[in-house]
Amino acid sequence: MLTGKQLSLRKRNFNLLDRVKIEVKKGELLVIIGPNGAGKSTLLSVLSNEQQADRGEIYFNDRKFKEWDNSDLAQYKAKFSQEFNSNIGLQTADIVMMGRYPYFDSKPKKKDFEIVEKMMKLTEIYPFRDRNYNQLSGGEKQRVHLTRVLVQLENENSNKLIFLDEPLNNLDVRHQRQILNLIREFTENGNSAVLVLHDLSLTAEFADKILLLKKGKVVAFGDTASIFRPELISEAFDFHCEIFKNPINSRPMVIFGEKNDELEKLEMNRF
Repeated sequence: MLTGKQLSLRKRNFNLLDRVKIEVKKGELLVIIGPNGAGKSTLLSVLSNEQQADRGEIYFNDRKFKEWDNSDLAQYKAKFSQEFNSNIGLQTADIVMMGRYPYFDSKPKKKDFEIVEKMMKLTEIYPFRDRNYNQLSGGEKQRVHLTRVLVQLENENSNKLIFLDEPLNNLDVRHQRQILNLIREFTENGNSAVLVLHDLSLTAEFADKILLLKKGKVVAFGDTASIFRPELISEAFDFHCEIFKNPINSRPMVIFGEKNDELEKLEMNRF
């Protein structure tokens, strides 16, 4: 599905990415984690073809991005960025409809309206479809743009890929899980997703594969069990942690804290 080989990017004598190797298979949900300044957003930008690496190659569905027609690529690949315009004088539904631009020339078709309505209901923004975007809260604006990206890839194509850079910012707990469940459903339908997340416990619960970055280098890449080890996470984030088994879903649950006897004595099953 997506392969990145020896991706390097250097700016102002600083290595933003240093020989990063990554592979995302069909149906996988890959999460990129790491401390601030690790290069997570930079890597996502390079992988999604928004920024060019100095070295390395990227293949999406066995083709380099330059070999794709842009109009075709827009129906297979979409990206949500953590930075978006917060001042747009349009109604909510009009902004979501922007995700359908690759599918019509001048006017949306009936199917476009149906898809927009369907996805707005799934992300629970349909009740304020006619409201001015500038009147929405930060979390509501976030969900509007997430919905716009989701409607872009609502088609009958297979092997689609979605990139999401910190999609859970500004969202409450319920809507965080709602969005992750929608992405999980997207991958279960034969597509793939690459996300940047800060919440390690949600990462452990939803990710099929995890890429751990630090200072532009890959610290580890693999499944949950191989990544969520106390010594590995502690070293990557420069802060002590313990990892326990979540009593609700049996997935890893990370607790950061200064190393002390009380943390060691917590009566919980360790992962």
